[in-house]
Amino acid sequence: MLVNDPIADMLTRIRNAQIAGHDTVSIPASNMKKSIAKILLLEGFVKNVEFLRDGVQGSIRVTLKYADKRPVIVGLKRISRPGLRVYARCNEIPKVLGGIGTAILSTPKGVMTDRDARKSAVGGEVLAYVW
Repeated sequence: MLVNDPIADMLTRIRNAQIAGHDTVSIPASNMKKSIAKILLLEGFVKNVEFLRDGVQGSIRVTLKYADKRPVIVGLKRISRPGLRVYARCNEIPKVLGGIGTAILSTPKGVMTDRDARKSAVGGEVLAYVW
């Protein structure tokens, strides 16, 4: 299957798995998706992330996190997409829900959260919001 926006596909797979109440979701791997999955793990949005070497591409198995049978991730939104790229300077990085959520950015120093980008004084492409 041809996917034009692999990051949006990853976020949609996670969103759909949570709505269906699944414990894990499998996503085709790429370096960008691995970085996003690590951020979701470090920020406490998911329980576990495993990188599997099956076939040429490999896959990422994300174990979803629930609190009182409700998903921890309330919302996932893709911001910058292939048809409309969204960039932010270090002093213009958006805060998601006043700092409660997390913005994921692709910067020259790698993929990082909005808080890390502000600390490093670096801007970049705003990939997604998670809250």
